[in-house]
Amino acid sequence: MTKIKAWVAAARLRTLPLSVSGIIVGCAIGESVKSPVRFWETLIFWLAILVTIGFQVLSNFANDYGDGIRGTDAKREGEKRMVASGIISPKQMKIGMIITGIITFFIATILIFMAFGNENFIISFIFFNLTIVSIIAAVKYTVGKKAYGYSGLGDVFVFLFFGLLSVLGSYYLFTHTLNWLLLLPATAIGCFSTAVLNLNNMRDIENDAAAKKHTLVVKLGSIRAKKYHVFLLLFGMLCAVIYTVINFTEPLQFVYLIAFIPFLLNIKTVLKNKSPMLLDSELKKVALSTFLFAILFSIFM
Repeated sequence: MTKIKAWVAAARLRTLPLSVSGIIVGCAIGESVKSPVRFWETLIFWLAILVTIGFQVLSNFANDYGDGIRGTDAKREGEKRMVASGIISPKQMKIGMIITGIITFFIATILIFMAFGNENFIISFIFFNLTIVSIIAAVKYTVGKKAYGYSGLGDVFVFLFFGLLSVLGSYYLFTHTLNWLLLLPATAIGCFSTAVLNLNNMRDIENDAAAKKHTLVVKLGSIRAKKYHVFLLLFGMLCAVIYTVINFTEPLQFVYLIAFIPFLLNIKTVLKNKSPMLLDSELKKVALSTFLFAILFSIFM
């Protein structure tokens, strides 16, 4: 494997569609309030997408590094990890994390200036701090003595950052206000994103338990983790439907229900599953279905 391919593999491109789903939903609703221009025609949207991708890649690099130096990835299922396999050294991955963090912060600075200018110093200051917190959170997931991914708090991080902060934050970039009704689609995205993490942890339950990585799945056990997974998907779907009913104008708004079919099929697969390693293929299905939901929800809302 060449170095370029190794870095691309470490970036885990298949995780990117899921990471931008909340941004798509938040920006779409925010821009519809502000003007008739479609959200994908705005510079703010594309800068927000780049920032989110930066956070996700940084998190993936940090996860590869943290699990690699701890030995967690030594016998993992699924995709090969670069540090654990020795293709990328820990020092090189550290440098990659630093560069990614700096670039992401730079783009975030441009985004904040574009959204708020010079006249909203306090709001700009808050968003700068949110950027710093996001960078720290992305790294601390598996890096450090108190990595929260090893104590079962990864689900909380994913729900907050991929769901609530992603949707509400991107909405605020356009409107400079908050609509608390948006907690419904934000919760939906957060639940779907957490379900992907839960699938990942169910797949790795045996390896994580052996490596003393106490994910929520390890703490709950397989049976309760399955019930938790069903709750995440069903509750997320319910939140999306309630939001649409409240804001109903035409039947076409429910076209996103197409994306829920793979969710329901996934629930059936998970409940019947007896071999954790067979869940690997389900990760992509739920992640891409979340992305499809975000696209359809945003276009036809």
